[in-house]
Order: sequence, then C-alpha cells, then structure tokens
Amino acid sequence: MTAVAIELLAAGGLLLAQQTVAPSTEPVARPRGEDRNGYNVQHSFETGYRFRGVGGNVPQYQSDVNFSSGARLLSSSLAVHSKEGQGRLFDQISLETQGLGNDPYQAASVRLEKNRFYRYDMVWRLQDYVNPAFAISGGAHAFATVRRSQDHDFTLFPQSGFRLFAGLSRNRQAGPALNTVQLFDSRGDEFPPAGNVRRAQNDYRLGLEVRLLGMKFTALRTWEKFTEEWPLELGPSTGFNRDDESTLGSFRRAEPYEGSTPGWRFHLFGERGRWFAANARFAYSAGRRNFRFEEAAVGTDRFGRGRNRQIVAAGNGRRPVSSGAVSLNLFPSPRLTVVNHSALHHVRMEGDNSYAEINNATAGLALLQFRFLGLRSIVNTSDANYRPLKWLGLYSGYHYSTRRIRSREQLGAGPSAELIAAGQDNRIHAGLAGIRMQPADRLSIHVDAEVGRASRPFFPISERDYHTLGVRAQYKTKTVLMAASTRAANNTNSVSLSAHGARSRVYAVDASWTASTRFAIDSAYSKTHLDTLSGIAYFAAGRQIATDQSLYVSNVHAGHLGARVGLGKRADLYAGYSRVEDAGDGRNALAVPPPGRRPGSALPLFRIAQTFPLAYESPLARFSLLVRAKLRWNIGYQFYRYREDFLPSQNYRAHTGFTSVVWSF
Repeated sequence: MTAVAIELLAAGGLLLAQQTVAPSTEPVARPRGEDRNGYNVQHSFETGYRFRGVGGNVPQYQSDVNFSSGARLLSSSLAVHSKEGQGRLFDQISLETQGLGNDPYQAASVRLEKNRFYRYDMVWRLQDYVNPAFAISGGAHAFATVRRSQDHDFTLFPQSGFRLFAGLSRNRQAGPALNTVQLFDSRGDEFPPAGNVRRAQNDYRLGLEVRLLGMKFTALRTWEKFTEEWPLELGPSTGFNRDDESTLGSFRRAEPYEGSTPGWRFHLFGERGRWFAANARFAYSAGRRNFRFEEAAVGTDRFGRGRNRQIVAAGNGRRPVSSGAVSLNLFPSPRLTVVNHSALHHVRMEGDNSYAEINNATAGLALLQFRFLGLRSIVNTSDANYRPLKWLGLYSGYHYSTRRIRSREQLGAGPSAELIAAGQDNRIHAGLAGIRMQPADRLSIHVDAEVGRASRPFFPISERDYHTLGVRAQYKTKTVLMAASTRAANNTNSVSLSAHGARSRVYAVDASWTASTRFAIDSAYSKTHLDTLSGIAYFAAGRQIATDQSLYVSNVHAGHLGARVGLGKRADLYAGYSRVEDAGDGRNALAVPPPGRRPGSALPLFRIAQTFPLAYESPLARFSLLVRAKLRWNIGYQFYRYREDFLPSQNYRAHTGFTSVVWSF
C-alpha cells in the first residue's frame, strides 16, 4: 500500500503541475512606475471573465479543476518603494493577488517594511475543495468544504544582529459532508448521515534571534489551539440494502474534539574559520487533546428486531514530543567535505480514554480503555564528498537508525482489568554511494545508489531488504536543455504471517529549446512502473483465509509539450498539451484476467482490483496582444478530459477559457 500511495501521489502531482491557461504572464511594458512624494509607485491588474462547460461527472471535475464561469480579478500587483530608502513611515509596500472573486484557489500577499526598523508579511489563501471520494457506498462519501488560511509575521529590527519577531496563523475549514455508518452489527446495513464540518486552528509565535561572534541563536515560543466538530444526523431510512429488514428511525452523532500544543524551538548555528561549521536544533511540545463521542441510533437490525443503542467515548490525551539534532560539517581541504548528523525523536501518547456501548433494551455495557503508546527513534548519518578532479566528484555515506515502540492497553475498568503490554525494536543500516561527472563543459552525469537492511520492520509493507539505483544526465547550452534519468527501487519484506514485495521503475526525458526571444519550445515525458505483491488475510464463508495474496500493477505515462511563438512585436501565442495515463496491466474493461496469466488473489473480486487504468489530458492555447504600451488583451482556452476504464460514471469533459485585459501604470 505504501508504494501504491506514493505512485498515486506522484500521478496526482503531475496532474496538478500542468500549466493553467490563466492568468497570463506576459508583460505589458517596462515597469517604470510613477514618482510621487519620494516614492515610486507601480501598479498592474488583470481582470476578465472565465467560462466553462462540463459534461459527465461534475463532482469529479470539481475535485480536479473546479473553475466556474464569472467575472473576477485574475491577478493584480501594487509596489510602492522609497526612492532613497529613507521613507518617513515605510520604505516598501507590496500587494499581490490572484484569482479573487470566483476562482476556487485565491491568494493575496502583503509586505510592509521600514528599513532597519520593522517588516510585516501577510499571506491569505482560500481553497474551495470538492472531494467526491471513490465510487463506494453508493457515492455517499463526499466533502465540499472551503478552507481559509492566513499567516501574519512581524519582525522588529530585521537587518540588525538582534531581531524580535511575532506571528499568527489562522486556518478555518467549513462545509457540508456526507458519510456512511454501519448499524447494528458487523454485518448490518449502511446508512448515509450528513452534517457540516467545522475545523479551526490558531497558531501564535514569539521569538528572537541573536547574531554574535560568528554564532546565530534563535528561540521561538509557540502555542497552538485546535477544535473540530462534525455532527451527523439522519431521520427515517431503509439503508442501502433493500433486501434485509434493517431500518433506521433516527440517528445522531456528535464528536467534538479540541486541544492545545504549547512548545519551544531553539536553533544554534556557528562557523569556525573555513574548516568547521556546526548547528544544533531542539524542539519540545506538550500537546493535550480532549474528545467526546456520542452516538444514538434507534431502528431495527437485519433480523427485524428492535434496537436502541447508545455509544459514548470520551477521554483526554497527552502527547509530549521532544526532538533534537546536531550536525557537524568538516572541510579539511577544498576538495573534501565530511558531514555527521545525529538526531533524537521521542513522542509519547498517554491518557485515560474509554469506550462504552450501552444497549438500552438489555442494559448491556462494554468498556475498552487505552493507556500508553511511545515511540523513540535515534538516527546517525555520516556522509563524505570528495572531488579528486575538477570534472569528477565522489560521495558516500552510512546511515543508521533505531526505533522503539512501546504500548500498553487496558481492557475493561477497575484495578483488576487486564493490561496488555507490547513492544518492538527496529534497526536500519543503509549505505549510499554516488558519482558526479562533468566530462564536458555542457554535459553532466550523476549516478547514485543506496542499499538498506532493516531488522524488524513494524508493518509487512515497510522497507526491509531494499536497494535503489539512479542515473541522470544533462546537456545544457544557452538555448538548449536536454536531460534523461532513470531510477529503480526494489523492496522485499517477509514477516511471520505474511510477505511483501515492491518494485518500481521510473524513466524520464525532458528537453527545451529557446531559439530566440520569439520562439521557444519545451517537452517532457516520464514512465513510472510499479508492481506490488503482498500476502493478505481475510474472512470468507465463516473462516479465516491467511494464504492468499494481493497484486497491484500500475504503468503511468505522463507527457507535456508546449510552444511559445512571438507574432510580430505586439502579439504572442502559446499552445500546449498535457496527458497522464495509467495503462494498468493492459486491461481496458472491468473483467477478470485469465487464470494463470497474472499472480494475485484466488478471489475474482480481488483480481478485479489489481489495477486502475485511467487517462487525463488537457490541451490549451492562449493569445496575447499588446494593444497599447500599458494595455494588453488576453484570450485563452483549455480542454479537460478524464476517463476511468473501470468506472465510466466518473468520466467528464470540460471546456474552460477566459478573456481579460491587463493594465499597468
């Protein structure tokens, strides 16, 4: 699962990294600005109208793109600078905005500064996020929340050797959400309650920095406050399964959650001549959390019997975290660098948390209490870089880490309750080596490898016996850039109850050519292959199956091609195309692969889930015309197409575009 998650995140990153057709980046004129009362003022803004047309699964489009029709301020900037650096109240004011109005991703930043006295920075963001989740449980899992965040940082005496700073961060998330709950036993029906998510977090910071005698010391005091509420309610319902006798008369769930985390951070950095440098960091936080879970459900179970159940879970938790690190850098010669890094991380989770289930019909009561979980890790790494020749560099390293987990869990209540203690230690030894070569002025080659061994991994999918090998070559001139790389990673892990193997291969090439100021082209292509084979255990037909295995295969192809063409002195045209496709294991339909061709689970239902083919493509074009020296007109169009081979109901097509004017003065 770890390798699968990494692959999915990488594919998602490629989708999000593609260029958006707006706002434009073409300049209007040389930013000279206007002089007023000893200040130079520069201002520009781009305002326009977006349009869209979507066919297919609209929630999936909202999850990926979410642009809507309407007028908005696509971008703007304001800069006010003191010409002599001696302004009366300030020397710099800058304001940048993007997507204000109707865009799903909006941002604004402000900087106010007076040389030698103060600096204030503010960043504000809004994210309108829709998450339709996977097409499971009848599509009854979904989020449609808006997240608003802001960061404020104030620095006193920013250019001096003694600085004071303070900060505040606020994060709010709110919106409707849909979930599912299973009632009244492990084989009961599912029901879709709805509610509104409300999350809030405030962070406060106070600190100082002192520079003296080649040393820099920083101390920071922090406070964090966090609250979350997600109440769920549902009236009479027959559930998803219409063939059983499960019904729901009423359902209500409340689970408020709050906590605080005060902490300290310290950092010390120093240099001694040209041969030695060291820095040390230490952080401590004392997190506390309080939660309460209340659930009440009235209805009938799958056998038609009346049920009236209440669940109460409550508790408080403490989570002190301590971490420290020391790095020593030695430079015995201009060609040799030696770095040693040691770190300690210790986290404890302890508290008196309890779970109680009450059957109002029988007055039954079940209790489960949790006591302690501790994690301690120690890491030491040593790396050396040596450059025997001007065109040749060598490096090697040895990394060691040890991690210990301890837990105590109490079942029931009272002094005679059973206490279960468990623990496990894991040690990892890893060696690294690499070569950096520059056989020609414009050509560079980099080769690196890592081999690691772990003694007792905590999970069957954790790294145990693994190795990686990577190669990258790059050729660069003033107008041409070409690069190619490949990386291979293998991991095998065998434990007492299961076995896991993962293999990944990545191949990538990219090239760009800037022929002149009027023509440039760039392109990139990558292929990521991933397959994992793991042992699984489950229950079927009333018995446990522990000898089955799960296979997942993915082959992600990602490509991009773009070109910019200057049309005379006033016009500019950009066109591009991006495509990401997971070819899976070659199937393009939801069918069971032929027996014996591919290993995997013995159950046909599991073999269907061995791969997940999909495709995502997006061509775009933008035309920009300089109407006057300070006025530019833009128009752009972008098409999106998303296709899942196994779940066509998720597919969509979208036509989006914009027109705007940019005015600078």
